[in-house]
Amino acid sequence: MSGDGDRPGTRIVAGGRRSEWTRGIVNPPVWRASTILFDSVAEMRAAYPPEDGRLYYGRNGTPSQWSLAEALTDLEPGAKGTRLFPSGVAAISAALMNVLRPGDELLMVDSVYAPTRKFCDGLLKQYGVTTRYYDPLVGEGIADLLTDATRAIFLESPGSLTFEVQDVPGICGIARERGVVTLLDNTWATPLLFPAIAAGVDFSILSCTKYVVGHSDVMMGSVTTTEEHWPYLCETSRALGQHVSPDDAFLALRGLRTLGVRLKRHEENGLEVARWLLEQPQVGRVIHPAFPDCPGHESWTRDFKGASGLFSFVLKGGGEAARARLIESLRHFGLGYSWGGYESLVLPIDPQRVRSVSKPEEEGPMVRLHIGLEDPQDLVEDLAAGLAAYGAAA
Repeated sequence: MSGDGDRPGTRIVAGGRRSEWTRGIVNPPVWRASTILFDSVAEMRAAYPPEDGRLYYGRNGTPSQWSLAEALTDLEPGAKGTRLFPSGVAAISAALMNVLRPGDELLMVDSVYAPTRKFCDGLLKQYGVTTRYYDPLVGEGIADLLTDATRAIFLESPGSLTFEVQDVPGICGIARERGVVTLLDNTWATPLLFPAIAAGVDFSILSCTKYVVGHSDVMMGSVTTTEEHWPYLCETSRALGQHVSPDDAFLALRGLRTLGVRLKRHEENGLEVARWLLEQPQVGRVIHPAFPDCPGHESWTRDFKGASGLFSFVLKGGGEAARARLIESLRHFGLGYSWGGYESLVLPIDPQRVRSVSKPEEEGPMVRLHIGLEDPQDLVEDLAAGLAAYGAAA
């Protein structure tokens, strides 16, 4: 087990490895269970109400799930606990439903992940919750948007398409003064690069599908929260019947052990490719939080411990057909959704279609890249050929 004074790299290795869960084995094994058998009625009754660390019923988890949840909690100084969910969207939805009630108002960042927006405009609206969208760069100006009905503020920093970095501590400070709950989608950075609970966030949410798992073969989400909110999050997740399989938890925990070294390589490769793109005549702009012209870069410099491998760039001129020509000519970039695995990915993006308050006006088509663990020179050469194809088509 990790200790309170251990640094993040040590916590990743030691987290969740309680002796009663490992039984002398390095990795907590896979505990598959639906029914849990008790020796007596008294023992069965003593196991209720269910809680992590105590066998009750398969849906309540086994050491396979508990070890992963504990390891994720260890990465967030100030956190009380973590609940696991079958996807990142499931984690976001459950966290919002845990906080909001009919008649409440939610302030949602306009650069949010599109499925989160769909949940707010669909199911949350049906349940009587009003969602208002705000500019991701509003900062402490969020105070002017709060009303008596505002119950929660949702942040995503950086935004998953246009990478605006929010003033998370500033927004959270104002929210706390007004008794408003804050939730952050922290998937881009993970707690290694941005410890969200320590920055004042009430709920830190990850799509573990991405960097935590790291191998593009498991769907999972997590919500980590403070002591104040922990009992209610447990109650909500159990009431919704949310559960992850022990096999998936095992794979996610195995991925977590190498998160630190993988993120460092994603950052190095990503910056090398992004800096190369800056010099290409077909590229109008590179949108990377580590670059000074990225919106909110000053917040990234102040708050973050590094960058991951996801960023976007804007092409000069051309249109949809030329962008498709670029993408389809690439050999080392897979065309597909998600990111955070060891492999590089490319995606055509049109963020103006999913914005309502702060629509970006770009001069050309946009492309999002996830830079994987390949040799960056191979990725550069691949992109050079793709940009040449784009130039010919445009």
